[in-house]
Amino acid sequence: MENCLIIIPTYNEIENIERLLKSIYDINPGYHILVVDDNSPDGTAQEVVKLQDSYAGKLHLIRRAGKLGLGTAYITGFKWAIERDYEYVFEMDADFSHDPVYLPLLHKACQDGADVAIGSRYVSGINVVNWPLGRIMMSYLASAYVRLITGMKIRDTTAGFKCYRAQVLRSISLDAISFKGYAFQIEMKFAAWKLGFRITEVSIVFTERRHGNSKMSGGIFNEALWGVIIMKFRSFFRNYGTKRTVSD
Repeated sequence: MENCLIIIPTYNEIENIERLLKSIYDINPGYHILVVDDNSPDGTAQEVVKLQDSYAGKLHLIRRAGKLGLGTAYITGFKWAIERDYEYVFEMDADFSHDPVYLPLLHKACQDGADVAIGSRYVSGINVVNWPLGRIMMSYLASAYVRLITGMKIRDTTAGFKCYRAQVLRSISLDAISFKGYAFQIEMKFAAWKLGFRITEVSIVFTERRHGNSKMSGGIFNEALWGVIIMKFRSFFRNYGTKRTVSD
């Protein structure tokens, strides 16, 4: 799996990171992992450094100066992956809300023809554990709202558990992605869709974190609410990159 890179952004994930890395490598010891840490005060980056010797050059770390946003963490990771010619690039959270058991399924979906495979909570009902009903409804309706505004047919438009073929990331003008928070996840899907890439959804069960603190806030919700309209308007004038060709 030297052609697969899993990008994991972290901020104060000391309670989860060692267990998560072990869980991923128990599934497949060939995966490469890049942790992008935003100067976690709890010592997450230092924990990753201690673990690097155990994983024989397959565990990598980028330390950033501060909390710079989820979107910029992934963009940093994408550029790092492109420079090193990885073929498949994954996104996942560090808090076990994204179960590593689904990594092979996302990978297989891309091997079977998808350009982007999304770990979807809503493609076969509502598969969310340990969320209050109000939060489930807000998330579900947010995806419906995004579909309405953008025209995308994706059921889980805000999902953050994904596998990309590297060609998608090379084709998207990553510096044109404007959102830094959770709306970044919507904009990346929108950019891939606008460029004609094949997007599929793989059903997963999403489980709320057991350790550490959630990064969700009202500001994140507002970014997604108003940002989608702004994104749609800007898309009439913005070039997101190079359209997919038949040879892709």
